[in-house]
Amino acid sequence: MHLASEEPGPKRRRHGAELKAAVLDAAWDELREHGYAALTFAAVAQRAGTSRPVVNRHWAARETLVRDAIIRASDRFSLVDPDTGSLGEDTIALLEQLNGAFTVFAVTMTAHLAAYFEETGTTPAELRTSVIDQRWSVIESVTRRAIERGEIDGSKLTPRIARLPYDLLRHEVLMNLEPMSSPDIREIVETIFIPLIT
Repeated sequence: MHLASEEPGPKRRRHGAELKAAVLDAAWDELREHGYAALTFAAVAQRAGTSRPVVNRHWAARETLVRDAIIRASDRFSLVDPDTGSLGEDTIALLEQLNGAFTVFAVTMTAHLAAYFEETGTTPAELRTSVIDQRWSVIESVTRRAIERGEIDGSKLTPRIARLPYDLLRHEVLMNLEPMSSPDIREIVETIFIPLIT
């Protein structure tokens, strides 16, 4: 009796968005494992299961590939508006959501991206703008609702104060390279942020 071959068939070829996503995921993994200085198009292509010319066709320079990989990785950490009816609880919930994301990116930027900033002449703040600040609309909607409810004094909510709890979270994570504890997050909101604007 003839048995059908169990040899695997050729891999399905990926195109377009699917292929680009695979390359960006591979670039992110290479970056986290080996750092920017050691990242090569050949290693990214091998990890993504494609060829170096394919990678080069979409990204002419290593820094643009890495930037796009960081942005794609950051997109996995989307903010969900908690809408609890309380600015304090909303802010705590948003900080809890960002806590893990900040940790991942703090470790990557501290340990692996020094060569990227040197080569591109950019700063972590500029990279943060493309990664974290795209979520600012959710944060703004939380504070806007609090002003409309009369919960806080909108005249006291300067741009610096509005960012304060998120800046403090980021600072703590960068210094410790680990997530902030929930009690510490609550302390930031209840003893520092809310008293400034009520």
